[in-house]
Amino acid sequence: MENKDQETEKLEEHKEEVKKSSSALIQSVRTFLVNLLDIREGTDQKETIQKIKDGIQVKSHTAWILIFSILIASIGLNTSSPAVVIGAMLISPLMGPILGIGLSIGINDIDTLRSSLINLGVMVGLSLSSSFIFFSIPLFQEATPEIIARTQPDVRDVLIAITGGLALIIALSRKKELTNTIAGIAIATALMPPLCTAGYGLATMNFKYFGGAMFLFTINTIFIALATFVIVKFLNFPMVRYINSVKRRKISQIASTVALIIFGFSIYLFYGLFKKNQYISNAQSYIELLGESTGAGIINSKIDYATRNITIIVLGHNIKRSELPIWEEKLPAYGLDNTTLEIHQDEETSKLIDEINVIKGSYVKNQELIASKDESIFEKDEKIRNLTYTLEKIEKRQIPFVNISQEAKINHDGLKALSFSNLIKTNFETIDTIPVFHIQWHDSISNTKAQEIQLKKWLKQRLQLDSLQLYHFSGIGNENSQGKKIK
Repeated sequence: MENKDQETEKLEEHKEEVKKSSSALIQSVRTFLVNLLDIREGTDQKETIQKIKDGIQVKSHTAWILIFSILIASIGLNTSSPAVVIGAMLISPLMGPILGIGLSIGINDIDTLRSSLINLGVMVGLSLSSSFIFFSIPLFQEATPEIIARTQPDVRDVLIAITGGLALIIALSRKKELTNTIAGIAIATALMPPLCTAGYGLATMNFKYFGGAMFLFTINTIFIALATFVIVKFLNFPMVRYINSVKRRKISQIASTVALIIFGFSIYLFYGLFKKNQYISNAQSYIELLGESTGAGIINSKIDYATRNITIIVLGHNIKRSELPIWEEKLPAYGLDNTTLEIHQDEETSKLIDEINVIKGSYVKNQELIASKDESIFEKDEKIRNLTYTLEKIEKRQIPFVNISQEAKINHDGLKALSFSNLIKTNFETIDTIPVFHIQWHDSISNTKAQEIQLKKWLKQRLQLDSLQLYHFSGIGNENSQGKKIK
């Protein structure tokens, strides 16, 4: 029994040790995370407020730096040079008044808010004027990709502005200023290019570009100011105190109202851009599926979120008329409610292409047929060549017997008869064909041996036959006649 109690006691002690170890581990992790992520430590509130206020004012040198940075950014946009645009953003003083707006709302400083708004307005006016003058020169009025890229803001620009603003105010609030971080944020938030693009829109009377660029600049401004406001509140920056309690209450109400308006408008902008991005993404998926399913030759498409209209231009293989209602019914399934689908396709071009395809098919078949006939003709030509060769060989072996007999009669008057035949001979290994001549003399011719030898030589030379044999018969046509071979 005592042993059991001791075991129970040891088990309880072990559990307590485990709990203490777990608590120590959790506390250690918590301490690590606090040290890692807590931005309160190292904050210099007084110095941060002073640095932001110092950057608000547009002074003589600040104004000229702004003008020059705008000109540099405009040149970078005109030449599509990101490096030049980045250089302009690094020297731009535009960020100062925007940070001032967020700070003043966070600490209820109405004077700083008024100064920030005025100076931001002056900076925007200087920026638009400078870029307008630059892009008014006809040589610099080409709509480059860098300019067009600043006319269509989306939800990612909101995220860049928020995260950039948060990083900026955190970097500024440190006792030791993080210069590299601030420079990087100035590049990321990209306040300069939209203003330059807006100036381009004014110079070229392209108000669509102007509106899109100013919208992008407004988004960046609002969300950077909002991020500043959030961090200032989180770090408990000291509120501005006013002697007059009524004025203090009024200013607090104004600051709260402005902050609420900015926050509400920010949510509205973010939601609007999110819905626009979602609509465009759905429309692109719909167009891609339509092209793959119908095999349509889609050469261009336009998605208009404002009017909720999708325009598709088809060239080549058209979409069948019977298929159009089916695809219009599929629009809601892709989140494209109340969307108008316009498809432009040339029926005559489609017919022409079909005819071309038919002609092309006929041409291919004809070529195959011609190739087949050519092969047949080649085989026949080859056969003819072989037969001709064989015939020539046979003709070469033919003896012109009539001519030979007449010539032999002229050369030898004593010849009574001349005959010719081919003797086929075999030793059971090879077969030879031997030309054989038979001669018969008149009875009045007594000594024929010399003439026979001469005749044989002449026949060999005349017919070019070394294997020729000559026989002398006493009576041709007589079955009992005896032949004598002439050597």
